[in-house]
Amino acid sequence: MRRIEFGPLPREHHTDPEDAWPPLLRDAVRQITEYFARERRTFDLPLDFGGVTTAFQDDVYRRLREIPYGHVVSYGQVAADIGRPDMARAVGQAVGANPIPILVPCHRVVSSDGRLTGFAGGLAAKSALLRLEGIDVEGEDPGSRVHPEVIPLDLR
Repeated sequence: MRRIEFGPLPREHHTDPEDAWPPLLRDAVRQITEYFARERRTFDLPLDFGGVTTAFQDDVYRRLREIPYGHVVSYGQVAADIGRPDMARAVGQAVGANPIPILVPCHRVVSSDGRLTGFAGGLAAKSALLRLEGIDVEGEDPGSRVHPEVIPLDLR
């Protein structure tokens, strides 16, 4: 899996019939569909960042994949967990550049005070993904609180 994008397909966009899809694409669509149906909490797909990520981004994405379904962590916690406690803003930039959202669950990262923060797919999508996982979110605005509050998870 190399990329997931949010939003409608353009009207002129045509896709091949499902039976013509490569097996990996069929598996990815099946697993994502199961996730949205609340039948899947983890993914078993190979990820391909296309050789364009930095070592720092790779560390961030590896840490994000360790955040359990239904949990949130802060940018600062991710920075600390990868041994770069002074780089929370850089973590935010790496999270914002994530080409494979949902599979690399950047929606599970919120501000240190438990507020909703940016998401490439939009805050409405981030809020919906968190709610899908059972996390209460007050709204879809940049200051909306996420409940429960951020709880540091020692996954190391």
